[in-house]
Amino acid sequence: MNDSISDLTRQICAFRDARDWKQFHSPKELAVAITAEAGELLQHFVWQTDAQSVERVVQRREEIASEMADIAILLMEFADVAAIPLGDAVAAKLARNEERYPAEKAFGSNKKYNEL
Repeated sequence: MNDSISDLTRQICAFRDARDWKQFHSPKELAVAITAEAGELLQHFVWQTDAQSVERVVQRREEIASEMADIAILLMEFADVAAIPLGDAVAAKLARNEERYPAEKAFGSNKKYNEL
């Protein structure tokens, strides 16, 4: 499995560039597209109970995976266009969340960090 963020980003940008689409992929347009694709993912779960949503993932696995991939592709391209190393940004956010949500306080809780 090839899941390196850098490798995938290179493939995404090569695909985009082979079609001369970079001209249409400004940060604003990518943010809009991410939101639109997230809405398409969410559409699978509208009016579903938690149990139904779990079953929906089983029943529509390929469709849901495709929507997730669309979001990831756009996010990786956005990171490239914005010159933000996505892996580093994720690692930094995880470290910040470790501080904000220490396991001993956050375990089993859905409270926000400032309510713990």
